Amino acid sequence: MELDFERCYRAVDSRDQRFDGWFYTGVTSTGIYCRPSCPATTPKRQNVRFFPSAAAAQGAGLRACRRCRPDAAPGSPQWDVRADVVGRAMRLIADGVVDRDGVPGLAARLGYTERHLHRMLRAELGAGPLALARAQRAQTARILIETTGLGLAEVAFAAGFGSVRQFNDTVREVYGATPSELRVSRGGRRAVGGAGTITLRLAYRPPLHTGALLDFLALRALPGVEEVRDGAYHRGLRLPHGPGTVSLTPADGHVAATLRLADMRDLAPAVARCRRLLDLDADPVAVDATLAADPALAPAVDAEPGVRLPHAVDGFEMAVRAITTQQISLQSARTTLTHLLTATTTPPVDEVDSDVTPDRPRGLRAFPSPEEVLSADDAAFRMPGARRETIRAVARAVADGELDLAPGGDREEAVRRLVALPGVGPWTAGYVAMRALGDPDVLLPTDLGVRRGAAALGLPDDPKTLNAYADRWRPWRSYAVIRLWRAA
Repeated sequence: MELDFERCYRAVDSRDQRFDGWFYTGVTSTGIYCRPSCPATTPKRQNVRFFPSAAAAQGAGLRACRRCRPDAAPGSPQWDVRADVVGRAMRLIADGVVDRDGVPGLAARLGYTERHLHRMLRAELGAGPLALARAQRAQTARILIETTGLGLAEVAFAAGFGSVRQFNDTVREVYGATPSELRVSRGGRRAVGGAGTITLRLAYRPPLHTGALLDFLALRALPGVEEVRDGAYHRGLRLPHGPGTVSLTPADGHVAATLRLADMRDLAPAVARCRRLLDLDADPVAVDATLAADPALAPAVDAEPGVRLPHAVDGFEMAVRAITTQQISLQSARTTLTHLLTATTTPPVDEVDSDVTPDRPRGLRAFPSPEEVLSADDAAFRMPGARRETIRAVARAVADGELDLAPGGDREEAVRRLVALPGVGPWTAGYVAMRALGDPDVLLPTDLGVRRGAAALGLPDDPKTLNAYADRWRPWRSYAVIRLWRAA
């Protein structure tokens, strides 16, 4: 990955937060690496190297700056946007696939040999999959050390390390301090809420229009799974090692997250899914600049900068929602889905841990799994028979591994397989690609809300004409859809 020295150095000299996560600054005279916005004195040019990833900086023998904490910077927005193998690999690594299945599992998910995958990641990021996963484990370990009362041996295995020695060596190398020193430096604070609770800050690139984000989620909130209350979003999660809940509260410069996990090994995937849900790794300046170039959208962009594209924590859930919403209102779809939820066997999180706090309402559960949907009888589906069978077909395809709706799934292949299923048309497949797979360039020209929003802004509302007009919004047409929905 080519990094232009002059452009990077100007960003560092101006402490531009927009570049946090895009690259990392290595200072050879001090042996540390920083985020571009680090408040420390700008290093001399001859002492600076730039790296495309924290793992590459660590591989060069540098440790993380304790002042700007570069490992907590927003992720590079290109990994959410890009649909190529490297982008998919980064999303899967963030979701903990290497920790759970190793590099062979990651390579198998992507359809490449381990050697070729390593070569591609090294060329783009300066580090292979093991080094990238190791950097993530180090960050997970630091969060657990500083925000929980877990013993350090428990932290080691919860963060994904194979041994306590590996954990100690990695933390010392990355942070320049032993795990016990990190805990002492932060006072060993325990999170409020008891065992299994993690509190942390999720950074983002400003601006972030929190009102638009919470409005979008509140309008579509499914009772029993999620709710928006008192300026915060709460929901249940299905994670690789067990259930969990999260409360996300937007604040100045970060989103405060309170996670309750049945298994601490799920911290990294839970954080990755929450970041994707709120689109926190996006580059809102780039998106808004493209959309504001259209005079019809410019006033809306100027009035509401930083509108994000909410994604999903569960691709299967989003597919079921999209199918259920076909040709009916959001309110009707919510009623139908609520009945399906109560008819399945997904246990509420409270049955795992009954300690309830004001930040975590009682009764939140994860959306039913594909297997649970397949086991439900016809009475659980209050919808036409054809639509019920479409949902079952999707559930069967996901359960059998024929349809991958995870963050690292192949977008084009997923859309192709979706539209091949009976009852799934272009609108449904496009909606799933936009929200479950995170495609930033999806237009839904036949969507009634999109057409109404276009008419409200003086744009053509005929699907064919609107589709041609929207070429000027590429590659951010999904963000234009969100703004058209708000205009409607």
